[in-house]
Amino acid sequence: MPRLKDLYKKEIQPDLKTKLGLKNTYMAPKILKVVLNMGLGIDGNDSKILKTSEEDLAKITGQKPVITKFKKSISNFKTRKSTNAGLKVTLRKDKMYEFIDRLVNIALPRIKDFRGLSTKGFDKFGNYTFGIKEHIIFPEVNFDKVDKIRGLDITIVISSKNRDHSIELLKKLNFPFKTERSN
Repeated sequence: MPRLKDLYKKEIQPDLKTKLGLKNTYMAPKILKVVLNMGLGIDGNDSKILKTSEEDLAKITGQKPVITKFKKSISNFKTRKSTNAGLKVTLRKDKMYEFIDRLVNIALPRIKDFRGLSTKGFDKFGNYTFGIKEHIIFPEVNFDKVDKIRGLDITIVISSKNRDHSIELLKKLNFPFKTERSN
């Protein structure tokens, strides 16, 4: 069992129950899945770039990514329908907890001039989305073999009643959020 999953079951879930005033332990918010998306744009047509990006994302997540396609042709973006748009990985269960553990404890502290994640990335359902500008912050990616530094979006889908419950869960999981300064 992953370390973070064990911590969630034994400590975080009961703490959230008491802090949020819930009747049942299983009403506490929990992470359902983590979706990583790497948009390639025009580079998606180049098979060599697509292959290297696919290998990098597979190393980061431990799972083979799916190639996404454009749904529409848009001339201003130089896109054609059904051509490669990017890569996507959906993590669930143990791989999800292992990824979040590595993200919070290893990858995010490696970001240059990192001041914390914004709390504005929550939607009305309590899901959290944020972007990373450099995929090389993950130690699994070999810095010497990377041809171009790419960004990726991470969406954490949370089963919660509202935004505040989701923030509380992610704070318990040691997500480094920016603190609001008062003058």
